[in-house]
Amino acid sequence: MATTRTRSTERGSRGKGASRNAGALRLLKDDHERVRSMFDKFEKMESGQEKHELAQTICHELKVHTQLEEEIFYPAVREAIEDEDLMEEALVEHASAKQLISQIESADPAHEEHFDALVTVLGEYVKHHVKEEEGEMFKQIKKSELDLDALGEAMKEFKEASSMRL
Repeated sequence: MATTRTRSTERGSRGKGASRNAGALRLLKDDHERVRSMFDKFEKMESGQEKHELAQTICHELKVHTQLEEEIFYPAVREAIEDEDLMEEALVEHASAKQLISQIESADPAHEEHFDALVTVLGEYVKHHVKEEEGEMFKQIKKSELDLDALGEAMKEFKEASSMRL
């Protein structure tokens, strides 16, 4: 079973091969944790310019992440778990996040009294999305035959290429 092989690979070697073989779920969890950490940092910041720069970084990370999920991860998962409702809900959550990202990217924090609120609400959306994705979707994926190592490799390549374009 692919998931068993993935788990043993993740537990196995460290070093150069460890990140390559981390698999799709590890790549997404790392993204989730990195963005969660940025949202936490944003909440503690006071400087308008620093907050604006961090918000732009958060938006960039989320744009790459959502594109990765929508173009590579979700199509593979959709076939593997056959839970149409869960997949559609994830796409609706992405659409809501994209609207907030757009508002944040075009906002001038010096003149936008709701700038911090926009970023805070985006953080709440993302935390909710991550909770459902890791709590529901990932559990179903682990029970499937999906090759998480191969998918992880495709996602890593896509992310590297997309990160430069966005």
